[in-house]
Amino acid sequence: MKWTGLALMAVVLAGSASLTPAQAVPPTATPSPGYDARLQEQRAASRAAVPPVVKPRRVNKQRAH
Repeated sequence: MKWTGLALMAVVLAGSASLTPAQAVPPTATPSPGYDARLQEQRAASRAAVPPVVKPRRVNKQRAH
């Protein structure tokens, strides 16, 4: 009974560990403050340059009977 319980716990732990997403980062992806600042500037400029899109309102057409 003791071994069965331990084996069941091991299976549950292994199963739950396989469901969690990976947190791996490639070794070349080091944070760069200069790059991040340029990227934020570029995003802010692109947001300011593009006017918001206004969708036309849908009009329900009534059908003649």
